[in-house]
Amino acid sequence: MKTICLVLLSVILMSAGWLTDFDKAKETARTEHKRILLYFSGEDWCYTCKQTRKQILDQEAFGTYTSNNLVLVNADFPRLNKKSISKDQAKANEELAEIYNKDMVIPMFVLLDEDGHVIKSWQGNPGVSAQEFVGQLQSAQMVPAAKQ
Repeated sequence: MKTICLVLLSVILMSAGWLTDFDKAKETARTEHKRILLYFSGEDWCYTCKQTRKQILDQEAFGTYTSNNLVLVNADFPRLNKKSISKDQAKANEELAEIYNKDMVIPMFVLLDEDGHVIKSWQGNPGVSAQEFVGQLQSAQMVPAAKQ
């Protein structure tokens, strides 16, 4: 049952435009002149991630804005069913965390430019409505990225 739920969750994430390949996301961002929103999650164990999904990610305001303005990347860190992602994907997610989430805060959003430079990050559930989070994303996109 848990495996079925995780497979369905993966399908939902992918159908919502979430990528798991960061290099592909950067390529898409460059081609489409968009920013990247990297989301670190623990979808199979993290209560706060589930709340963030309900309050923000599953809301129409978020989906409408991000589909037109951002490339979405999900770096998931399953604990209950580690086989829900491949070993290669788990390694890629760990490499992303080494660069963008050294303290392994889950959930965490990182807004990046098309080259992967950090513009802004949000640790934990942003604690706002989807509309307010979209407003924060819009404001943050006006700020130049910090070069690493």
